[in-house]
Formats: sequence, C-alpha cells, structure tokens
Amino acid sequence: MTAHSTWFISDLHLDAKRPEIVHAFIQLLGSAKGQASALYILGDLFEYWIGDDIVDSPAGQLVTPILASLKQLSDQGTQLYFTHGNRDFLIGERFSEMTGCTLLPEQQVIDLYGVPTLLMHGDTLCTDDVEYQELRKMFYDKTRRAQFLALDFESRIAEANRIREISQSKMQDKSDEIMDVNPQAVAQTMRQAAVTQLIHGHTHRPAIHEFELDGQAAKRIVLGDWYHQMSCLKVTEGQFDLS
Repeated sequence: MTAHSTWFISDLHLDAKRPEIVHAFIQLLGSAKGQASALYILGDLFEYWIGDDIVDSPAGQLVTPILASLKQLSDQGTQLYFTHGNRDFLIGERFSEMTGCTLLPEQQVIDLYGVPTLLMHGDTLCTDDVEYQELRKMFYDKTRRAQFLALDFESRIAEANRIREISQSKMQDKSDEIMDVNPQAVAQTMRQAAVTQLIHGHTHRPAIHEFELDGQAAKRIVLGDWYHQMSCLKVTEGQFDLS
C-alpha cells in the first residue's frame, strides 16, 4: 500500500484488561505513517468512554498514550476521522483537539477515489434487534447524558461496567440473525444517502458484500473487530484489502 491509501478500522474496544490490543493499535498507528493518507475510525475505539475528562481520572493512564499516538500520526500528515460507536458516543471536542481527529456525524458520505461512499458505525442498521434500538435511544437522550456526566468518575465507570454486563448477558440470548444488519434497512439507508457503496462496523463480521441495489452494482464492506482479528481495511483506487 502507498501513501495514497485510505484506512478504515472499528470495534477495537480498547480496554486496560487487554493491554496487548492497546499495544497493537499503537503499532498500527506507527505503521500508518507514510502509508495512509487518511485513517477513519468508525466507532467503538474504546470499550467505554465516560466523557472527555476521562484523561483527568486514573483511567486516563490507559487513554493518554493512545491519544498521544493519534496526535503524532495527525501531526505527521495523516488525516484522522472519527465516527461515534455505541460504546464511545460520549467522545467530544476535547478528544478531537487532543488527537487531531475530525468528528464525523452519524452518517457521512465521502468521495473514496471517485466513488461516493457512506460511512457509519452500523448499529442503526440492526433494526431487527428492537431491544437494542430502544436502549440506543436512551444513550442518545441529552438529559440522560447530562445526568451521567454529572456523576463522579468512579460512579460513571461503575455504571458503564453495569451496562456492559447487561448488554453482554442479553446478547447470549439473541440469534446471530437478530444482531446482524437488516437488508431492507441497508438498502433504504443507501438510497437515502444516494450511494452504492457503504462501509461500516459494529457487527464484527468482516466481509465484502456485493449485491444489486435498484438495478445498480452495490458494495457493502463490513469491518472486523479486534477481539479475534486486528481488522483493518486499506483502500486504494479500485482495490479493497480487508484483513
């Protein structure tokens, strides 16, 4: 890959309990120098994010080296972009300033080597998981967010761990089909964005899906997680390298 390649990652779920993954991510950032013209992080970079002031808490010992590595890459000329995931939706302007990342909206269309491409985390495409979609509404409620951010650090971490445990417990009772994207939701979302190419994460099922959308050839690229593979999509004109 040349310096003209564009990289995409998601679902790293960086956590102090998995220091080897943190180390691997920092190594990836080092390898991006001189190779990636842009790096897009499509959500769930962290296992949880309790607010940008996490850097002022004991948990900041984990995130500070990560933020510094991102800033170093940005300063070296790689453009950095971040889309919120369902685990780190509280990332804000302070994170942006400390890393040099541009925060993107929930859905963003970019020109990817001449092809309009929709970028998103991907959780809103999983419409069959009604329970999760209702929980997501709670996460994005401004009043609830303010109440959460008003808590002290320890309380926020305890609440984040409680929600994570509940989520993991509920996932065990759901079928793979329910937790995957809904094809109709994918088609509708791509139509509304007027694109035939979509890149997203969230489902942890890396693959390149080629299909037909309203008579046109379409492509949906799903990024993998960093639990079982250190997934990264590297794109040059006409070439998709998904690891």
